[in-house]
Amino acid sequence: MKKLRFSAFLAALMLTTLTACSTTDSGRRTVGQYVDDAAITAGVKAAIVNEPTLKVSEIQVETYEGVVQLSGFVSSAANIATASTVARSVNGVKSVKNDIRLK
Repeated sequence: MKKLRFSAFLAALMLTTLTACSTTDSGRRTVGQYVDDAAITAGVKAAIVNEPTLKVSEIQVETYEGVVQLSGFVSSAANIATASTVARSVNGVKSVKNDIRLK
């Protein structure tokens, strides 16, 4: 009985390991990369919230393979530059594409 439980546990562990290596996005990103991008997006959004001159509701953030894309509308050119600087400061960001526009 113990061998059967151990075998079932080992099979479940192997299946979990294989699932973690699977890909999403038609084979482009692994689940791990997707999770990393989600963490970077959350970090950038948190950094924007902590920047008093920016409004997180005005700026959308998307991340793909460490490249952050900012979009939305803000009230000043200084806010556009600040958003880029804030995004670049987040750990894991490889580069920033800033598509933020003035209102």
